[in-house]
Amino acid sequence: MSIPLDYPTLRVIWWALMGVLLIGFALTDGFDLGVAALLPFVARSDSERRMVINTVGPTWEGNQVWFILGGGAIFAAWPFVYAVSFSGFYVAMFAVLASLILRPVGFKYRSKRPGKTWRSAWDWALFVGGFAPALVFGVAVGNVLQGIPFHLDGDLRAQYTGTFLGLFTPFTLVCGLLSVAMLVLHGAAWLSMKAEHGPVRDRATRFGMVAGGASMVLFAAGFAFIAFGKMGYRIVGAVDPSGPSNPPHTLSALITGGWLTNFGVHPVLWLAPLLGFAGAALALFGLAARRDWAAFSGSSLSAAGIIATVGLSMFPYILPSSTSPNSSLTVWNASSSQLTLFIMLGVTVVFLPIVLAYTAWAYKVMWGRSTTGALSVNPDLY
Repeated sequence: MSIPLDYPTLRVIWWALMGVLLIGFALTDGFDLGVAALLPFVARSDSERRMVINTVGPTWEGNQVWFILGGGAIFAAWPFVYAVSFSGFYVAMFAVLASLILRPVGFKYRSKRPGKTWRSAWDWALFVGGFAPALVFGVAVGNVLQGIPFHLDGDLRAQYTGTFLGLFTPFTLVCGLLSVAMLVLHGAAWLSMKAEHGPVRDRATRFGMVAGGASMVLFAAGFAFIAFGKMGYRIVGAVDPSGPSNPPHTLSALITGGWLTNFGVHPVLWLAPLLGFAGAALALFGLAARRDWAAFSGSSLSAAGIIATVGLSMFPYILPSSTSPNSSLTVWNASSSQLTLFIMLGVTVVFLPIVLAYTAWAYKVMWGRSTTGALSVNPDLY
C-alpha cells in the first residue's frame, strides 16, 4: 500500500495532534474542574451552589470527550508511551479516575435529598473531583519534564523504579500548583460569563484574580527551575526520523537547561511562553474590568500557551528517562507503524470536525447565564 505521507511527517502530525487534544481538554473540561474546585468558596447558600453547578451542567459530560480522545490517541499512536506512563503512574492515575468519578455521582445525587449534611458532603466531593485531577495532572507533567525513573530491558519491557512519594518534588509541586491556578483562573472566567450578576460572580472574580497572579508567578518559577536546574535531555547520537520504533537505539544525555535548546534554535517558539503570561494578564484585566469574554479568552490563551510551552521545549522527547536516558521515548522512536498512523489520521480528519461542529452547536443551543431564579421553575436543573 502506497502511503502519500512519509513516516517522519506522520510522526510530527501525531505529536502535534496530541498537543491539540491536551489543549482541547484543558480549555473545555478544564473550566469544569476549575468551577468544581471553586464551588465551596464562591457559593454559600444551597441555591447559589446549585446555580454554580448548572453553569457547567449542560456541557460537562461532552467536555470529557477530549480526555477520552487524548487517552485513545496515546494508546494508538504512541503505544510505548501509553505502556510506560499508565503503568508507572498507576497509583496517580487511579487517584485521578477515582476523583473524576466523584463528579458525575456528585452532579446526579447532590440534589436527590434536601438534607444540608447530604448536600454539603457532595459539594466537597465535587471540590475533590475538580481540585485533585488538576493537581495530579500538573504533578505528572512536572515528572515528565524532570524525567521518569524507568528503563527498557532487552525485550522492550518497561521497568519502573520510582515510588508514589517520589513523584512529589519541589519542581513537580510547582507544576501541580500551576495547573491548579491555571484551571481555577479558567473556571473563574467561565463563572464570570455564565453566573448571574451578584455575589457568586463577585467572589469568583476575586478568586480568579488571585489564581491569575499565582499562575504567572508559578509559571515563572517553573521556567527558572528548567533554566537553572539539572533537567533537560538532548539526543547526542545519530537519529533516523524514518527508522523503526526502537527506543534503546537512541543515545540521549541529561543537559542542564536542555529544555531551552529548541527556543535558542527557533526563537519564534518564545511566543508560547509569552502567550502563557499575556493570556493570564488579559484574563486579569477582563475580570477586573468586568469584560467577561476578555477574561475567558485570556484564561484560554494562557492555558494553551503554558501547555504548548511544555511540548515545544521537550520536542522530540515525549517521555524521557531519568535513570536510563537511552530508554527515553521520543517522537522518532516510540510511535506506531506508518500505516497505523496514516489510517488513524484519515479517521481523525473525518470525525474531529464532526466532534467540533457538534460541540459548537451544543454550546450555542445551551448558552445563557445560570440563575437562581431558574431553579424554582425548571425541574430538570441539578
